[in-house]
Amino acid sequence: MGQRFYDTATGAIRDFTPIVNGEVSIYYCGATVQGKPHVGHIRSAVVFDILVRWLEYAGYRVTLVRNVTDIDDKILDRSAESYEADFTATQDYPAREPWWALAYRFENAFAEAYEALGVRRPTYEPRATGHIPEMIQLIQRLIDAGHAYVALDGSADVYFDVKSWPEYGALTHQSVDKMQDAEDAPTRGKKDPRDFTLWKSTQESDPAGASWDSPWGAGRPGWHIECSAMATKYLGRQFDIHGGGLDLRFPHHENELAQSTAAGDHFANFWMHNGLVTAEGEKMSKSVGNTVSPEEMLTMARAGAVRYFLGQAHYRSQLDYHPAALEEANSALERIEAFQARAAKLLTTPVGVDTVPEQFVRAMEDDLNVPEALAVLHATVRSGNSALDANDIDAVKTHLSQVNTMVEVLGLNSAEEHDGRADSVTHRVLETLVSAQIEARAQARQAHDWATADAIRDLLATAGVVVEDSSHGATWSITEPQE
Repeated sequence: MGQRFYDTATGAIRDFTPIVNGEVSIYYCGATVQGKPHVGHIRSAVVFDILVRWLEYAGYRVTLVRNVTDIDDKILDRSAESYEADFTATQDYPAREPWWALAYRFENAFAEAYEALGVRRPTYEPRATGHIPEMIQLIQRLIDAGHAYVALDGSADVYFDVKSWPEYGALTHQSVDKMQDAEDAPTRGKKDPRDFTLWKSTQESDPAGASWDSPWGAGRPGWHIECSAMATKYLGRQFDIHGGGLDLRFPHHENELAQSTAAGDHFANFWMHNGLVTAEGEKMSKSVGNTVSPEEMLTMARAGAVRYFLGQAHYRSQLDYHPAALEEANSALERIEAFQARAAKLLTTPVGVDTVPEQFVRAMEDDLNVPEALAVLHATVRSGNSALDANDIDAVKTHLSQVNTMVEVLGLNSAEEHDGRADSVTHRVLETLVSAQIEARAQARQAHDWATADAIRDLLATAGVVVEDSSHGATWSITEPQE
């Protein structure tokens, strides 16, 4: 069938053909680092991590760019609060913190969350503050083309003239006359209240270091121009996929598309947007008190289960969190891991990654249909367990190889690798002790000392170690300890 993805701009699933044969270029919006990551940020990161892993498995060389917005009104406002508030400094929120230090601290918080959930680093992760010259050049191109103007009130503000670009509204299929006013600057210097900011002039209240020289006066870039400049800097004036959360379609991505194409760039061939995360059917909101952060999720479940939860729904659909969601995800992951452990203990040589079932390929090619791909994965696990019960070694090898590969493509083992680094010594100790107990039990059974054999098995079960006997010997796995 070949790769097919839903394109927000056309409102349809289209065949995907990369600009350069065998290569795929992707840009998706990363963090605006004014605070800790919320679950929506991390869901987006997991979605695009799966996309990249799948495309690489399919044979493409992927260049991925994920930006960091480290200069923004929200960052400056948050920094100002730390200067003005009367409170005791803490590790999480130190007093009198410069804006650039606050931004870097929260950038690190995002990086830690990505790593904890097995989201691989992008090819490039540019910061907005490192690309001011490229933004100024792009703004000047728009002025020269008649699609941007310096503010009418004599300030150094620069605005995009939405009425000058007939295609404005193409991404979200809106008429400009029905759009809301742009809220990124006062209307006093605008031709039209819907014109959005490309460059913000320096204000007296701005902190030191938060402005740069430009042909129009000192200031800083608007939010939308940052992504346009960084995307084309690293991927060129035309690239394959632009992505991000559904909440970014308007105004952010609409404005990106308008300013980039008005400047003469083709920009993205596909626009992919992941759905939002809700809590029991309602939008997560601090005012409602139903928010759950990735940090909180990681205190309730291991990283692999959190990643499974965040990646299990179709990327375009709403993902709903409820109290049992992480427990359900963990149970599903344990079924996969239990088969991998049983099969690995049976086989004398390690089985790595290879190919996946054709149904898995069709699911992933069909607009990255992860729910259907997971159904194939679990069906393969069930078939593998049946092969184990039947002592069909060749079938076990085939199913284990397929399961290992699907797990790798979905990144379900990547979070566990991160979790496991700190526990590697503990795991080796556990392996040694359990193996010794199983060997002692085998010797007792050989001597027909059934009481001792049963006592060892009961002791292991009490500790949460389940022993299963077969013609090839005993295998063990970990479950909940018995009361």
